[in-house]
Parts: sequence; structure tokens; C-alpha cells
Amino acid sequence: MRVLIEERENWSKKLEFILAAIGYSVGLGNVWRFPYLCFESGGGAFLIPFFLMLVLCGVPLLYMELSIGQYTRQGPVGALAKICPLFKGAGLATVVISFLFTTYYNVIITWAFYYLFNTFKSVLPWSYCDPEWASPNCWDGTGNTTTVWRNVTVGGMTVLKNFTEVVRPNNSVSVTEDFYASKVLGKTSGIDEPGVLKWDLVLILLLCWVIVYFCIWKGPKSTGKVVYFTATFPYLVLLVLLVRGLTLEGSYKGVMYFINPKWHLLLDAKVWVYAAAQTFNSLGIAFGGIITMSSYNKFNNNILKDVLTIAAVDAVTCILAGFAIFATLGFLAHNQGKEVEDVISQGPGLVFIIYPEAFSTMPGSPVFAFAFFFMLILLGIDSQFCSTEVIVTTIYDHFGYYVKKYLKRKEFLVIIVCSVSFLCGLPNVTQGGIYFFSLIDHYAAAVSLMYLAFFEVIAITWFYGARRLARNVEEMNGKQPNIFFIVCWYFISPIFIFGIWLFSMIQYQPFKMDGYEYPPWAAALGWSLAIMSIICVPAGMVHSIYYAKGDTLLAKLKSSLKSTLPDDSDGQYPPLHSNGDVPVQNGVTDKYTYKGDVDGMEKHDINTPI
Repeated sequence: MRVLIEERENWSKKLEFILAAIGYSVGLGNVWRFPYLCFESGGGAFLIPFFLMLVLCGVPLLYMELSIGQYTRQGPVGALAKICPLFKGAGLATVVISFLFTTYYNVIITWAFYYLFNTFKSVLPWSYCDPEWASPNCWDGTGNTTTVWRNVTVGGMTVLKNFTEVVRPNNSVSVTEDFYASKVLGKTSGIDEPGVLKWDLVLILLLCWVIVYFCIWKGPKSTGKVVYFTATFPYLVLLVLLVRGLTLEGSYKGVMYFINPKWHLLLDAKVWVYAAAQTFNSLGIAFGGIITMSSYNKFNNNILKDVLTIAAVDAVTCILAGFAIFATLGFLAHNQGKEVEDVISQGPGLVFIIYPEAFSTMPGSPVFAFAFFFMLILLGIDSQFCSTEVIVTTIYDHFGYYVKKYLKRKEFLVIIVCSVSFLCGLPNVTQGGIYFFSLIDHYAAAVSLMYLAFFEVIAITWFYGARRLARNVEEMNGKQPNIFFIVCWYFISPIFIFGIWLFSMIQYQPFKMDGYEYPPWAAALGWSLAIMSIICVPAGMVHSIYYAKGDTLLAKLKSSLKSTLPDDSDGQYPPLHSNGDVPVQNGVTDKYTYKGDVDGMEKHDINTPI
């Protein structure tokens, strides 16, 4: 018999899905990672490998994940289990990564809120060393002076002239750096000194999770309304910051540092790997979010338009953010009498140390500081609640019966997921939390992501089949993808992913945070976090083979490689068509979609276990 599952809820409007996907893909990495990578990897020349990798790897894989989610109507675990049961562990691994991601990513939003609250002052608190929190090494530009003699050309003549300069003490740190380390973090000397919970950060973290809860508590219905603001307003702020940055003195020099091409760096393989990794991470591929969000699309939604829109917006955001960031850095370098390369940083150091330092000397600084940190919050919150939705959707897809039976409502499941993630994130808001934050950020995603992505891609394109996926797209949209996408699915994308993974393994070095060397037990903890997702792949294989049909191991292996989705290429089943919003088979409209591959036909409610 054919088993049918109750139709999944949909986005109210197509625009809501587009905005949610853009909000998920466009995140903090576009602001604090891409500009730095561009500067370090060839300036304007870096755009060549970046756009090439976007076209050959990013766009095809985005197309693949959107198609799989929309066709199977399941989250990453259910989708991979239908596509190729042997590799369903890769789907589970993406959920594990998403869970680990949610525990620490919200901490970045917490820091942004902390800075945002401190902008409601006439004088920004990180513009001077406050004895209440400043360390002995804090230096705000005041102190002892000295007289220096320099040659100065006046009227064509060179004369010796004396200048009075402020002497910066040895081992001193900037006031913004000290504010971040001493005031915000209460930073200890290492991960082996966790200190106590920073209760101000704990309360803000709780606030962040309350916001996330109300963004997703009703599923696509509530998320779809939130993204109208959270996914669009950051662009208004980014444009304001860009215009303001370009009007500041020294901005031209900063912009030229950003776009000045260094062609010789294109011969460095590392630059191409960085371009591929940036494209991959920026679009959120292999995190499960794209598959999850597309699973709520209508069956006949035009996928290619969504792919091109999301990829284009993501790429444009990277470029705009680069200009805005470097224009402001040029202003900061001009004020300090330094070169731009001496003030640039990436990650938290850029947005919580370097950028606040620029704001402290900018006219109308509280207003622009507020706008900047508000933009960071909105950029982060979209990625955060979409990643949380991956976990919620996965649990509800596979344990919906028990959720209905014991929790009664999906909203209570969302509360439990948010609460568990909040509790698991508390180590990040201790005084030594920054060390744990950096450790989990590196090992939870950076180490294992490409490994998991490789198995996801080959499961779909090699074992399920790129041609078969193309037929599924035709079933939904009436037209097969261009041969370019099929070639990328079969060959180019898997090769790129394997190359990035192999290169990262060859270049592997023990992780350090700003020169701090983690003790062996911390490195072991980091690898344990990485293994939590990596082990899902072989564990899923063992589980699939054990429960597969067959009398011998080889028969079970062959069975576990077969998709449970009907394939109309052999004429076994009539194709699944779409009539408006609900799937239709043999011209009979039904509010159910297919699950399983057995004789006959049976309606099945998702809230009853099979």
C-alpha cells in the first residue's frame, strides 16, 4: 500500500520564505568575516574566486537543498532518510551542528544587546577608562607626554621642528579592548579558570531566547511575519552606515585597501579554498536550515527563482558590508595615524573592539553605534531562530505523535528546545566563557562541516542520483534544471567540497585563540564536540543496515541504498503532480503527501505512529 502523510503547513506567502531564507543565509559572517578574507586574500582580486565558487558550488548546492526540502516535505533527517537511508546520519549530524550552533551563537547577540544598551548615554562608556571596570593596562590616549624633533618642509625648505606627543605605556591596551575584556566579559586568564556567571549577560541571554521563542512558536506563521522586519531593516542600517562611512575623512584609503587587487595571490591555493569555504558557510549549506525552511514551501513553488534571489542578495550583502566596514576602518586609521592593515581584525574583535573605537571618535557616535549594534542583532537573530527551527522541526517530524500526546501543543516543544539550548549556553557567559565560546565555534562547525557536507552531497547526487533529482524538480516546477546544475551536482561540487575538507586536514594546526594555547583537556573537549556530529554518519549507516530488509549483509546494504521515494522512471508509479497548493495523484486531489513505498494506498495522519 502507498502511505500518505497529512499535508505540511506552508508559508503564508512566498515572500515570507524568501525573506526567511535570506535572513538565515545573510548573517554576522557577511559583516565580520568576508571583508577580512577579501583584504587578506587579494583584495578586489578575491572577488574572482569568490564569485566563481559561488556559481560552481554555492548556487548548485543551494538549489539541491531547496529541491530536497520542498520535494520530501521533511527536515534534514527525514529528507536524507527518504533520499538514501544509508546516509540518514548525515541529516542527523546537521541537526547536531545546528543545536551546538544555537548554544553559542545567541551569545554574540547577547554581547550586541549589551553594547546596544550602553549606547543610551551621551558619552559612550568605551571612550574612556572608567576606574569602575578599567584594568591597570587600560589606556585612553591620556598620560605622559614627550617632545620629538622631526623634519618639516615649509615653503620648499626643510626645517627641524619639535612636536609634543603622548607616550603610550608599554603593555597597554586600548580602552575599547579593555571594555570588552574587563567590563563585558570579565575575562579570566584561561579556560581552566571559568570564574562565575556574569549575571548581566545571563539575563540578556535569557531575553534573547525569549525573542527567539516568539519568533518561531507558531512555526512558519509567526516566523513569516517576523522576517518582514528582521530580514529587511539591516539593509537600511547598512546603507546608512555605508553613506556615513564614505563621508568620513580617510574613508577613501580604507576602501582602496579593500578593493585594491593583489593578483599574485590568485596563485595561492589557500585563497581559492577560502573563497569556497566563505561561499559555503555564507549560504548556510549543510546546516539543515535551508532544507527545513523549504520543506514548508508549496509543492509547485518555483525553486530556481528562489536560488538566484538568495544567492544574489547574499553576495551583494558581502560587498556592501565590505565597503561599509573598510570606509570606517579608514577613518579610524586616519585618526590614529596608522595604516589600515594595522587596525583591521575579524570576528568579535572587529565588531566589539575595532568598530566601537571608530564610533567613539565619530560625530553623533551614540546614534551610529546604536544603529550598528541593532543591525548586528537583527542579522544574528534570523540565523538563530532558523537554526532553532531545524531542531524543532526534526523532533516534530519524527516524534509528532508523542509531542501531541504528552505536550499537547507544538509551542511547548519550542519552549523545551529553547530552554535546553539556553542552559547549554551558560558556560559561554561565565568570566572564562570566551575561551569556551571560541572552542565550540571552531570545533562544532569548522572542523566537521565539510566532512558532513560531503556525505550529504554524495548521498543525494550519486546514490539517489542527480538525474532523478532533476526529474523531481520537473515534477514540482514542470521543467528540469539546466544541464549545468546536473554537472555541478555530479562532479564539480563534490570535488570542491572534498578538496576543501582535504586541504583543511592537511593544514590542520592545534587551535589557538589570539595566541592563547588551550590545554590538552580542552582540545580533547573540542574534538568531543566535533565527534558528536561526525559519529552520526557511521552510526546512521549501522542503524540503517541493521533494520534494512534482506537476509545477508550485502542484501541489507543494497536495501539501505535504495530511496523510499517513488521513482516514476521505471513506470512503477504514476508521477506526482501538483494542482495548486496540494499534491494530486491520478487527478484526485488529496490533502496528503507520500511516505513509504508499499502496495495500495492508505491515508496516514502525521500524529499517529506508523
